[in-house]
Amino acid sequence: MPGLDLTSSSVALTRAICDIHSVSGDETPLADAIEAAVSAYPHLEVTRDGDTIVARTTLGRARRVVIAGHLDTVPINRNLPVEDREIDGEAFLWGRGTVDMKAGVAVQLKLAAELSAPPVDITWMWYDHEEVDSSLNGLGRLARNRPDLFEGDFAILGEPSNGEVEGGCNGTLRAVVRTTGVRAHSARSWIGENAIHKAAPILARLAEYRAREIEVEGLVYREGLNAVSITGGVAGNVIPDACAVEVNYRFAPSRDAEAAARVVRDVFTGFAVEIVDIAEGARPGLDAELATQFVDAVGAAPKPKYGWTDVARFSALGIPAVNYGPGDPHLAHHDEERVPVAQIVAVEDGLRAWLSGS
Repeated sequence: MPGLDLTSSSVALTRAICDIHSVSGDETPLADAIEAAVSAYPHLEVTRDGDTIVARTTLGRARRVVIAGHLDTVPINRNLPVEDREIDGEAFLWGRGTVDMKAGVAVQLKLAAELSAPPVDITWMWYDHEEVDSSLNGLGRLARNRPDLFEGDFAILGEPSNGEVEGGCNGTLRAVVRTTGVRAHSARSWIGENAIHKAAPILARLAEYRAREIEVEGLVYREGLNAVSITGGVAGNVIPDACAVEVNYRFAPSRDAEAAARVVRDVFTGFAVEIVDIAEGARPGLDAELATQFVDAVGAAPKPKYGWTDVARFSALGIPAVNYGPGDPHLAHHDEERVPVAQIVAVEDGLRAWLSGS
């Protein structure tokens, strides 16, 4: 496999790293290529943890910025290798990973090589297993193995944000709401109790729920409570004795885990509720000095991040963090995943201007 040329354009670099398949669990070839590429630059101190690569400047600056991006993608579906396409006169790179989030990674790689003497120290992180269970997340593993590498005053995650600044993120909770009944032959249904029928009030409460909009530090986060799966049934002629509705709650970063769990339990009062997964969100942190300078430099009005992202990991460590990267988040994981070429260049220019003049 040819090496990555970090002196090439960020657009060419996006194409190159997208064409290195790195579906979650298969990031090693791309991690190898990135490690080899950044190790060629003497101003970077390179560390590897599994398939996570960290490259740091150690210039003794008064402040440090951490900039991170994940290497993995969701499975490919006939959308690689990357293609150049034009839509209504606008140039795009089309293919898996162009949005989520290899265009952002490409910008980071190019600037990591280029910025040898920035006015702030920079820690660049490229990590594995973001698209799967959080227990496998390379950033989380690195925080456990090398917490010293997370030292910083401000963090940027290159998740797709349409080239705009998205502050913080919503939290996410998954709960299972259960009903029970009594099995019986379906020809004699009155002998049993149908657990699936008992789930009707659960679905009614979800249908009636109205998403709340909550302002946090000047940004308005929209919450959501939705059924994402329902399971139950024994056989085609048996009245089911169990049913489970899995619910996903997206909650504003003003709530902690305990408060979010309380909201869900209150909605489903009278039912058995099991919280099976929860990750707190991240407050915007846009009042931090470096955050203010960053927003001013890139010239973007901050918006809230509705989905959960790894900015929450930085926030939990007391580091204010934002999302900033090329690509429309609505096209992440989409079979028509594509990123505007101009947006890749604009994000590169914005980051370069800020990191050069901070």
